[in-house]
Amino acid sequence: MNLAQANTPSPNNNNLFAKIVNWFGSTLGKILVSILVPAVTFIVLWQGYLFLSAANAPQILQVIVAIVWGVGGVALLYLVTNWLVMKLPAKAARTLQPFVFVGPAIAIMGWFLAIPVVRSLIASFRNALGTEWIGLDNYIYAFTNPRMLETFRNNALWMVFGTSFSVGLGLLIAFLADRTKAEVVYKSIIFTPMAISFVGAGVIWKFVYTYKGIGVGIQEIGLLNAIVSALGGTPQPWLNIPPWNNFFLIVIMIWLQTGYAMVILSSAIKGVPAELLEAARIDGATETRVFFNIIIPYIKGTLLTVTTTIVIFSLKTFDIVRVMTGGNYGTNVIANEFYLQSFTYNDAGKASAIAIVLLLLVTPVIVNNIRSFNEQRKGF
Repeated sequence: MNLAQANTPSPNNNNLFAKIVNWFGSTLGKILVSILVPAVTFIVLWQGYLFLSAANAPQILQVIVAIVWGVGGVALLYLVTNWLVMKLPAKAARTLQPFVFVGPAIAIMGWFLAIPVVRSLIASFRNALGTEWIGLDNYIYAFTNPRMLETFRNNALWMVFGTSFSVGLGLLIAFLADRTKAEVVYKSIIFTPMAISFVGAGVIWKFVYTYKGIGVGIQEIGLLNAIVSALGGTPQPWLNIPPWNNFFLIVIMIWLQTGYAMVILSSAIKGVPAELLEAARIDGATETRVFFNIIIPYIKGTLLTVTTTIVIFSLKTFDIVRVMTGGNYGTNVIANEFYLQSFTYNDAGKASAIAIVLLLLVTPVIVNNIRSFNEQRKGF
């Protein structure tokens, strides 16, 4: 055998290499590679965590090392994995590379979203301590208990009134602000509450609704009661008057979400072709007809997306109610009842059933949102 023959790859080796490449390009190969990367990432980071937890170094040093180890370790792992993938033939590299980078995200979503949902579903069929199967008792409680029926009613109020006013005001402000010279100023003022957390907003508005009571020498410090007193009225315990206290809480959500709706809808309105609007005005259409017959239909997809997003916020609202009333005085909502069952009454079964019910309520809205988004993409 001469040197040229010795260096020539045998047909068997070529066939084996081709089979390996084809296998990596198959669905099973992609899945295994996408699982391998997050698995290696988890093992490496977990070992680093064990090493740091066993070390006696100063805490600040451990924090710095943990940050460098976590961020740097993941980045290095991706770089090395990408380098290895790029060494494969072009076809195999193109098919494997997306799965290598998407795999960890899928694994993280599965670990933090899918697995907890399954565990909650199982726990919802068990008793408070999770020691016995009790069938549908927790779900019967969720749909028949007067307290739970109150939470459904309140969430319906949040969903209908909170969403309607947030989207309606956001759309109106977006349309009117675009026609003024001080557009940036007006939009900045309306959007500012979005920078405040729901808890922070609850604390702020709690001072607005504060009620000190009626008596000699008592001075109201709540803004709303101070205004009522200045106008000659009688201060009221606004948060203790059902069902109106629910609407006072919904005002906070409107205050927070109007800015979000305004910004998104304003961008959509600016995307309406100027030629279309001008043609309608030349044909004699009033501004009202232009708004309802041209602008609204044109931005329908964006309007639906904003609406469904705020609906989701209203269904899972928790922070405002928790900070303002704790769910008392007829203001309880589903998420707050879940919190009470889980952390106050220590009833894991009922809490899990309530969580599953909330998931079932939110899921159709999310599915509709995704479907609308996909339809918009097809339109482009």
